[in-house]
Amino acid sequence: MANIRCRGVLFDLDGVLVDSTPAVTRVWAWWAREHGFDRDEVVKRAHGRPSITTIRELLPDSDHAAENREVERREIADVEGVVPLPGAMELLQALPLERWAIVTSCTRPLAGVRIGAAGLPMPRYLVTSTDVKHGKPDPEPYLKGAQLLGVPAGECIVIEDAPAGIRAGKAAGARVLALRTTASDAELRQAGADWIIDDCAELFLNSLAAGELFLLIGPRTK
Repeated sequence: MANIRCRGVLFDLDGVLVDSTPAVTRVWAWWAREHGFDRDEVVKRAHGRPSITTIRELLPDSDHAAENREVERREIADVEGVVPLPGAMELLQALPLERWAIVTSCTRPLAGVRIGAAGLPMPRYLVTSTDVKHGKPDPEPYLKGAQLLGVPAGECIVIEDAPAGIRAGKAAGARVLALRTTASDAELRQAGADWIIDDCAELFLNSLAAGELFLLIGPRTK
């Protein structure tokens, strides 16, 4: 068990609050087939980063904006199996609305669709790839999330599942709690995770005092 003291919590979306893996896999598997790439490699590369970043890397001479629009259209249309991950709903409902934000590599329309499909509360503060110039692993998304909360990034906890997101959080100066929903412990540690747990069902709001949050990492509840 561990106690974590912070003033704000910055959540990634996919793989942290929402299980969208089946939908993400279906869309990127389709894209990989269309362009003759290895399906598994593309799916892994795309996770946790803006989709246009993957497109630019793999198709440097393509119409990136057009490719990205089609990927986004398919992702917005495919919400089958998009559900909240264990503990996500309970943790969000326990935290004061002004003390947390979602910081995702989704576009703003896609993030809204996935939050709604999973039935999660809409955040007061939302940072998406639409809102930044440089996506994860650049620190810009998490720095912007901390700014919206009015809290220095160093006093925030980032909750992530992808190595790119962990690196973004650490580069922003935050401490990072990693979830085992996507990557191996070795990959999470290599990216710089400060703590590793299975999912949000092992994280609880212990107390709240003078604008400070005290989070407890503890045994999973049934």
